[in-house]
Amino acid sequence: MTEQQAVQAIHALPRMGTGTPTLERMHALLNALGNPENQLKCIHIAGTNGKGTLSTMTASILTHAGYKTGLTISPYVLDFRERFQIDGEMIPPQTLGDLAEEVLDAVDDLCAAGNPSPVEFEVVTAIALLWFAREKCDFVVLETGLGGRFDATNAIPAPLVAAITRIGMDHMDVLGDTLAAIAAEKAGIIKEGCAVICYPDQPPEAMGPLLTAAAQEHTSIQTPDLEDILPLKCRPLQNYIDYGGYRVMLSFPGKHQANHAAMAIEIALTLWRQYGYDISDEAIEKGLEAAHMPARIEVIRRHPLLLLDGCHNPDGASALASTLSEAGYEGNLVGVMGVLKDKDHGPMLEALSKTFDKVFTVTPDCPRAMTAEELEHAARFHLDAEVGGTVREAIRKAVDYADFHNLAGVVVCGSLYLAAEARPILLEEAEN
Repeated sequence: MTEQQAVQAIHALPRMGTGTPTLERMHALLNALGNPENQLKCIHIAGTNGKGTLSTMTASILTHAGYKTGLTISPYVLDFRERFQIDGEMIPPQTLGDLAEEVLDAVDDLCAAGNPSPVEFEVVTAIALLWFAREKCDFVVLETGLGGRFDATNAIPAPLVAAITRIGMDHMDVLGDTLAAIAAEKAGIIKEGCAVICYPDQPPEAMGPLLTAAAQEHTSIQTPDLEDILPLKCRPLQNYIDYGGYRVMLSFPGKHQANHAAMAIEIALTLWRQYGYDISDEAIEKGLEAAHMPARIEVIRRHPLLLLDGCHNPDGASALASTLSEAGYEGNLVGVMGVLKDKDHGPMLEALSKTFDKVFTVTPDCPRAMTAEELEHAARFHLDAEVGGTVREAIRKAVDYADFHNLAGVVVCGSLYLAAEARPILLEEAEN
């Protein structure tokens, strides 16, 4: 099976299961594959926002410490193979094809025996775990896909560390319509015997279920102290921080990313203190400095500004707005925005209303996308909005508008699907 055939076959699987949520399908699939998850030492990461960033930071630290480190990312932005990485390198195309064929054959056997078919993310997770086990990874950093308790990644035994990033309102149709309910689902990754690291600015409503889960599993939660996360002098949209004596220039702007860096440091220190793994101060600092992901408040060009962010929920939009405001860009930017229908777009638009002088709306390349016309109608309650046409046309209009009105630049945001389409266009624009 080729890489293209593998991706097509995986995407052809059901996206979501039916009936009561369960891990039975995932356990059955892993059992059919020889239970590769039992050979791995995992750091398991859940939350609403920042999971990918924290996962990438943590994996980079462990790689720089000399450990062979597997990493899963969900979702990907530019290349499907981003989902599967070892030491920062994506899975080779043919390896993906071979492993996908093996896992899909196991799926066929399970279905032939009368078992329900695993869904897309379960197959993706199984491929990752199988590859990491066969490559004999020292550590695996696993990012959950959706929730935690019934997420496919939660079929692993107790991880060494469970980390919970900030919890916000997203996927309410699946996880619940309150922060407490969503937190309870995310807390499902906490298991007896594991250490727990929590985001340092967690909403109080979310903290209760997390503390309860930790107590039930006879463990405790460690949270970085916000007062210990010190911003150091740097240029706008840079992020130079000091946490516990570790001084790092992050490639991710924003206070929230400094919080993720503090969590990554605490994960590394926990692996050293509690489990005895050799992780030097140099590995922590160099690993954090090397960590990078596309579309996470990504500065494509500084003057005039071209910035790309995959924020797709109210908390993400608020973090973007706050970061831009602190950098002095409030009210003098043009937005290009597209969202999915199942996202809470109203609070997102409200959060960004003071950021943008004007926004051009687009339709992301996804069946679940809100149309540009629908988003424009909704956006007009918050700011000046206009349908932008295609993504390329909208970016062109935004750049021209910013230039004509002497504004600071353009920000593309609202969806990772939009980010994937927009990024190469922004890179082209930056070269002109």
